[in-house]
Amino acid sequence: MIVEHFKNQDPVPVYQRFRDHGRLAPQGLEYLSSWVDEKLHLCFQLMETDHPEYLDDWLTKWKDLVEFEVYPVISSKEAAEKVASLL
Repeated sequence: MIVEHFKNQDPVPVYQRFRDHGRLAPQGLEYLSSWVDEKLHLCFQLMETDHPEYLDDWLTKWKDLVEFEVYPVISSKEAAEKVASLL
């Protein structure tokens, strides 16, 4: 899970680059879904890869416009399976 903080709380440069160049994700980094807060300051983006270096490459292409928080996540089903042995 990627939390994107648009620099200066300005989404326009991000959307301009996306319009002009696409997501800029390397092959092997899959976009799954995203949500943007109503103030257009934050984007919550779910990406998937088996290669963390692909994510690093993608972040580098956007870091001039966005500050990132990266959270490795698992599905709720996977979490329940992990917790089941503790119950």
